[in-house]
Amino acid sequence: MDLRNRYTLDLRLATLILLLGFSIEWAYGQRTTIRYGRGVPPTVRAINDRSLTYLANTQRDDGSWSGGEIGSGITGICVMAFMASGEDPDFGPYATHIRKALCNIIANQNAQTGYLSGRGHGPMYHHGFAMLALSEAYGAVDEQQLWQGSQYPLEQRRTIGQALELAVRCTLTAQKHNPWSAWRYSPDSMDADTTVSGTVLMGLLGARNAGVEIPNEAIDKALSFFQANTMRGGAVSYQPASSYGHGITRTAIGTLVYAIAKRKNMSEYKATSEFIKRRIDQNVKDHPFYYRYYMAQALFHSDLEAWQAWNQRTIEQLQKVQNEDGSFTSSHGTAYGTGMSVLALALNYRLLPIYER
Repeated sequence: MDLRNRYTLDLRLATLILLLGFSIEWAYGQRTTIRYGRGVPPTVRAINDRSLTYLANTQRDDGSWSGGEIGSGITGICVMAFMASGEDPDFGPYATHIRKALCNIIANQNAQTGYLSGRGHGPMYHHGFAMLALSEAYGAVDEQQLWQGSQYPLEQRRTIGQALELAVRCTLTAQKHNPWSAWRYSPDSMDADTTVSGTVLMGLLGARNAGVEIPNEAIDKALSFFQANTMRGGAVSYQPASSYGHGITRTAIGTLVYAIAKRKNMSEYKATSEFIKRRIDQNVKDHPFYYRYYMAQALFHSDLEAWQAWNQRTIEQLQKVQNEDGSFTSSHGTAYGTGMSVLALALNYRLLPIYER
């Protein structure tokens, strides 16, 4: 389907959903508001506005962000932060920022392998987040405007669709060569873990959601890896036979990938979703931005009421720790902390396709 036609169709569907939401609100009340993202709390809008202003002001000329961990994944997180808040990538106040960031991701992609690398901890994290960002941008960005005024040479330019196809090919090749049919820190890793695999699998599912053909076998094998790491009580381990704890974040990742892959009928999904709901009040200090990002999505897909309560507490927490300049301080840098904080609240808007229930 032509990209512009796909975008027009998405807008028509979104309008239809909105109209349907208004017409049946008398029957569903608050649940309808939750599902379709109407009535975004003013506090969320304030946090988002300040965050996006910070990201816009600190973006580098090449489209990336500096400070802390850098690479395609951080840039992808920032792209999704803008788009998740409803910013138009073609004509809005942040359109240039979004396009510059996408150009940076594509220009730095390995043209032969499709690898969307980054520097810092576990580059395959970068590949997964960047692939997901390309998936969300695919069909929503006017390709004719994408490279206008870009500093990158012609040989580094390609369409979002071409870059996404290359990224998917890299992902599937890495999975094929991995004994666990999953992923870890590099495309040639021979071991795997559930945190990296969850990030990469979400990118793959996002690409499938965008219309890229993904073999069912690839999804099934990746989910089998998560099944092998899901304990009877619902906790998801880091690696097979690992003694590295059964953290709530990994279990939230498991819940999410089961849900997005449409495997809610699995006993493992039911176990993981109950596990995270029982620990909804847990104070997680280890990688809190990563935790909030996945916990928000996992709860939203498994229990709307539980997500609503958790969301309110998260809003209050983020309001307290946001810096004066709109940023959020994290061990991986302010661009990462700010982008992930916006995405932790993105379900208040429900504008990215990957957030659909």
